[in-house]
Amino acid sequence: MSDPAAHVVILGAGHAGGTLAALLRQQGHEGPITLVGEEPIPPYQRPPLSKAWLKGEADADSLALKPLEFYAEHNIDFRPATRAKRLERSRQVVHLEDGGVIAYDLLAIATGARAIALPIPGADLSGVMFLRTAADAEQLKATIGPGRTLAVVGGGYIGLEVAASGRALGAEVVVLEREDRLLARVACDTLSSFFKGYHEQRGVDFELGCSVVGFEGRDGFVTGVRLADGRLIACDAVVVGVGAQPNDEIARDAGLDCARGVVVDLEARTSDPNIFAIGDVAHRPMPIYGRMFRMESVPNALEQAKQAAAAITGRPAPAGEAPWQWSDQYDLKLQIAGYAFDVDEILVRGDPATAKFAVFHLKGDQLQSVEAINSPPEFMMGKQLILSRRAVDKARLADPSVSMKEVAA
Repeated sequence: MSDPAAHVVILGAGHAGGTLAALLRQQGHEGPITLVGEEPIPPYQRPPLSKAWLKGEADADSLALKPLEFYAEHNIDFRPATRAKRLERSRQVVHLEDGGVIAYDLLAIATGARAIALPIPGADLSGVMFLRTAADAEQLKATIGPGRTLAVVGGGYIGLEVAASGRALGAEVVVLEREDRLLARVACDTLSSFFKGYHEQRGVDFELGCSVVGFEGRDGFVTGVRLADGRLIACDAVVVGVGAQPNDEIARDAGLDCARGVVVDLEARTSDPNIFAIGDVAHRPMPIYGRMFRMESVPNALEQAKQAAAAITGRPAPAGEAPWQWSDQYDLKLQIAGYAFDVDEILVRGDPATAKFAVFHLKGDQLQSVEAINSPPEFMMGKQLILSRRAVDKARLADPSVSMKEVAA
């Protein structure tokens, strides 16, 4: 039974938390809503931080999910620059770092994830940065430009987006990757090779198969990255992008079930029926694949916000969605649907040399994932096939002369 007067407290004012607060009001929830966020600004879009923000094409106002006045106008108690310290589930209260206490009827944990720091010498030097927040992006934007060299540690999507933005700003860029290819954990060889060549053509240097063992500096500022083979890569700034870990400590300390994040069901409800978890912090079911997984994407944050809002307001559960995400680099739009779990065959549709192609990952005759470069039809139809679990004609799928609508029919 839903309680329209319940006080809903949302910990985390990112995309997931901000969306949940707005959806609750949109769906008629009448009770108090408190939105607690660690950053000093209201909820905003994070993906443009590595792209439009760095290039000066966006700011906090243009990326805000809602204008600041929205929250007061809709009776949402927005508390910026506020950190939750501890949950006391027996009393249903949240203890804040500033000594305050907030009582809740229902709680949503939307605390996101944080960048993984490298436990190596020099990691505390000025100029060694991450890219998770608007403040991070502003610091980086002020640091790089013509005549400067940026070292990017990690050849994943964030690292490559930062590299592309760095080149757009006139900086020299070198990407340092531990594996022997880019995107080793998230993409196939075809995509890795394509992105490496595309970036090299635009002036990015790569050091693959290298281990970073320390950062060196002068007067407290980073001046180079030391590799395990003894070489020193000179630079004026470093961005570390080697992955993220969920901010699930508050849930773990409160005794909630956690795995690689806070474990939830398809309502985004945790092992405590009065507590939900959504977004990057949640370890959630993936019915398409019959497994649990923690996802870091805006579409996932939106989907789980919808699930939690429906459960809280007593509305029917929203229809399931195929997971998807995207990456913008230079004039490339990479759109990804699904995950390449248990794949036994990979098909390439189109010619990578044209910068317009798609890579399909199959398990038997079912599509598990598609990576589409500048190919919206392949992405859209691929997403539909992933969700429907319909059998795919592989020969037609690999043939660009057969439209994707025909393939998906």
